[in-house]
Formats: sequence, structure tokens, C-alpha cells
Amino acid sequence: MSLGAGTSPNSSVPQRIAVLVPCYNEELTIGSVIDSFSSALPGAIVYMYDNNSTDKTVEVSRQHGAVVGTESLQGKGNVVRRMFADIDADVYVLVDGDDTYDSSCAMLLVQKLVKEGLDLVNGARLSESQESYRPGHRFGNMMLTSIVAWVFGDRFTDMLSGYRVMSRRFVKSFPALTAGFEIETELTIHALELRMPVAELPTHYRPRPVGSVSKLQTFSDGFRILFTIARLVKAERPLAFFSFFSSICVITALVLAYPVFVTYVETGLVPRFPTAILATGLMLLAALGAVCGLILETVTQGRREMKRLFYLSLRAVDRQS
Repeated sequence: MSLGAGTSPNSSVPQRIAVLVPCYNEELTIGSVIDSFSSALPGAIVYMYDNNSTDKTVEVSRQHGAVVGTESLQGKGNVVRRMFADIDADVYVLVDGDDTYDSSCAMLLVQKLVKEGLDLVNGARLSESQESYRPGHRFGNMMLTSIVAWVFGDRFTDMLSGYRVMSRRFVKSFPALTAGFEIETELTIHALELRMPVAELPTHYRPRPVGSVSKLQTFSDGFRILFTIARLVKAERPLAFFSFFSSICVITALVLAYPVFVTYVETGLVPRFPTAILATGLMLLAALGAVCGLILETVTQGRREMKRLFYLSLRAVDRQS
């Protein structure tokens, strides 16, 4: 059974709003997150889903009035998938439980989504503090965001933000296939692939409170995100993906074949027979890759059309003037 969300008494945004907070060992910060978002969005219901915490995250959440759920599969992506499946609302506010995101922007983000009839409003992080947004994380985010922008479209500047406001039809059409911190990448590409109406607003990003520890592993999670991007490019842009590798095979084959061809023209002999076989094999592999790309592109186009039709079959957010 789906869990319903409360209706905001704010007359400009008469929507059922659910605040979703996936958590793992956030005892020190979750109370503040629940209180601040409850105050910023009167009438909204705050849901905290726990992901095998070993501290008092669950107890603190209940004390502060959140609806508490659990997900035993470890990873943020698994928690978000469960929350999207369980909770029914018109507008969803997804935020981390580490108290680094500015709750005072929440109503502004919700109002923009509702007034403009959008499906996603991304909260782009703005911070001058090195502690809150380390240079390594900033550079990695910029690089990964640029890759996604190059392949799928340049509509976001902070792809990895954990602060987003989404419509019901976005949430209920989202497949949620990833398990960990790659979920932000998947959310972004879902919006870009279906060409949903989206926007991005700057939001203040502050350091974690003393004693609170980030769960993000810079290199391991960064490589997982990069792998997720590659997997989604293969799934959503198969012709481009296979054409890239086919081009590499063609170039390599031509480089190998050139001296063999020159020798053959001059002498009528092929002394480098293994090289000739390798070049021929690479050309055949390139042709096979191109054909696979064409076939999969046709299949993907049909799947994309079905995803779009299902997305359109869901009720859009009630647009307010």
C-alpha cells in the first residue's frame, strides 16, 4: 500500500508534498533536517527511510515526527527506489540527511516546479567553504556533469546534487536501477532522456556538523558513477557507443594495413601475413559493431517511445498561476 503525503496549507502550492530523506547513521543531523524541512514546508510529511543504521537515527527521527521506513539492501539507490515505490504524493522533495542543504529554499523549489509545470527542479550547490565542498569532489562533479551534458544535453550544472524536487509522474516513471550514490546520475539522465521540463536553482551548501562523517568514497564512488554513465550511454545511445569503438578498430586497422598494402603494391608480396590478418579482423569487428549499434538503436528508439508514453499517462502536477 502506498503511503500518502500531507497537503501543504500554503495557498500558492496546494499539493501533497512528501519530503524524502534516505539515511545511514545520521543520528547527529537527522533531527535538524526533519525540523527544518517541516518548518519550511508546512503540511508536508517527512519520510525518513533507514538503511541499516547502527546508531540512533531511527529513534531520533521518530522523536522529531518523521514517518520512518526501512530498506535492508545497502546503498542510497536502493533506499530511493523503495521510497519512490512506497510513497504517494504530488510533489517529492529528495534531500540528504546530513544537514548540508538549505531548507529555506525548499518552498522556492516547490513553487517553481508547480507554477511552471515542471517535472524536476535541481538544487545546484553553491558553497565557498572548502570543508563543505572539497576541491576533489567539485572537480569530479564538474567532469562527470560535463560528460553527461556532452552525451545527453547540457541542462544541469550540478548533476550530483542530493537536493531535488520532483513531480509524481517523474517519480513513478523512474526505473531506479542503480544501488548506491550513482542514483543522482540516473535521476539526471532519466530527465534528459525523456526531455522532461526541468529547471535548476542555486542553493546554499554548508559543511557537515562536527562529528558527522560523509559516506561518499571519492574514488570508489566516482568510478561507480563513471561506470554508470558508460552503462547508460550504451543503453540509451547504442549507435554512438558502438560507433566509437568501431572507429577505433577502423583507425587501428588502417594503421596496421598501410605498410602491408605499400609492400604489396611495390613487390606483389604480403610478407607480414599475421598483420594483414589482424587488420582484416579489426575491420570485420568494426563492421559488426556498427551493425550492432544500428540494430540496438532501433530497439532503443522503440523502448524510449514506450517510456515516454508511460510517462505521459501519469498525472502531471497541478499547475498554479
